[in-house]
Amino acid sequence: MNFPEQLRYTKDHEWIRVEGGMGWVGITEYAQGELGDIVYVELPAVGAKLVQGKSFGTIEAVKAVSDLYAPLSGEVTELNKEIQDHPESVNKDPYGKGWMVKIKLSNAADANGLLDAAAYKALVGK
Repeated sequence: MNFPEQLRYTKDHEWIRVEGGMGWVGITEYAQGELGDIVYVELPAVGAKLVQGKSFGTIEAVKAVSDLYAPLSGEVTELNKEIQDHPESVNKDPYGKGWMVKIKLSNAADANGLLDAAAYKALVGK
């Protein structure tokens, strides 16, 4: 299982890649594996304000529907059109083509409060 070192993680199994004041958000490889085949992703509109720890959308798999939780607060600046047309991209490449939203962060320093790769790996017991 892959735990990229440059990402930060939540206990709800989302990841964020922070670059400057921007953040790319998705779900972890562990999460997509637990969900199974992903068939639909509902995302907020561009311009929506995300609040850290609050739901910003849903992800639907063959066996379950789960909420998506914002790892950090910010404004949505871009949606990944690829996963809207091909939600299976989240299963195939959760840290690459399977990203979900890009946000302009309210406070990038808040990422320091999230789990690093080692802590997330310990959380999921891998």
